[in-house]
Amino acid sequence: MIHSPSRLRAAIPSISLRPTYTLTPTWRPLRALEDGSLQTFREKAFIPSKPALLPKAYLNALPSIQNWFCTTHDETGGVSLNYSYLSGFGDVIVPLEFTRLSTASVAKEEEDSFQRAEVPFDIFLEWTRSATVGTSERLYLAQASLANLPEALKLDLPPPEIVAKSGTGDIYDANLWMGIPPTYTPLHRDPNPNLFVQLAGHKIVRILPPEMGDRVFAQVQNTLGRSGSAAFRGEDMMKGEEKRLLEDQVWNGTSVLDEPGEVGYEAHVGRGDGLFIPKGWWHSVKGVGDGITGSVNWWFR
Repeated sequence: MIHSPSRLRAAIPSISLRPTYTLTPTWRPLRALEDGSLQTFREKAFIPSKPALLPKAYLNALPSIQNWFCTTHDETGGVSLNYSYLSGFGDVIVPLEFTRLSTASVAKEEEDSFQRAEVPFDIFLEWTRSATVGTSERLYLAQASLANLPEALKLDLPPPEIVAKSGTGDIYDANLWMGIPPTYTPLHRDPNPNLFVQLAGHKIVRILPPEMGDRVFAQVQNTLGRSGSAAFRGEDMMKGEEKRLLEDQVWNGTSVLDEPGEVGYEAHVGRGDGLFIPKGWWHSVKGVGDGITGSVNWWFR
């Protein structure tokens, strides 16, 4: 396993990104289903293809929530990783995103950049021991396929009943996400229904209907003078001008939601909360607060 700070610094390229902005309460809160039963989920969300929150902390019994995370005993009351458990998997290769927060990026958008690398999980664990919200060098464990994790970790993330039984039972993919806020996923859409579950910490998700998201994305592409792809976490949308324009549209009060009759939804998720995002619905995600954030999602049919 890799423990040397110099090795960690060598793995992180020189990168700059825009800072995170203050969230604005301009979107309609997404309401939770009255219960988490399979029948209610199918009738109110899955079949009509409508986004929905599951009842508060409905999935709190997932083994990963208890096994991977610990409540800190400082004044923040945040969450940290259970290093005694997770360090046993330090040699596992995981995808990390490398960024650097820099005030210089505000003035020099053209220098924004974004890179990914496949590295030992221990590099991420080491970074989280000392990183805070204000740490300039950022690591984000993003879209780590559960299929590539050791069996012991996969057993901590069994698919919920609504994933296994709402449709055909076909799970297209499942992914793990871990980081320290601010974390960010730009506006995108998924090719399959998505159950997003928060394991630790807090995230805010903003959701747009397919036709409205299409207009937002097209408006950004027109501004850029091109017709780009809405591929999930495509490199173009993770850096530079496209990232800035997408963030402005969703988070900074300059979107088509200013037009009469336009409605977007906002969901706040914490430990054990589940959020259903139908196929084709556009969404953007921000990690907020103190301590570690952890999430898992299942794309299913």
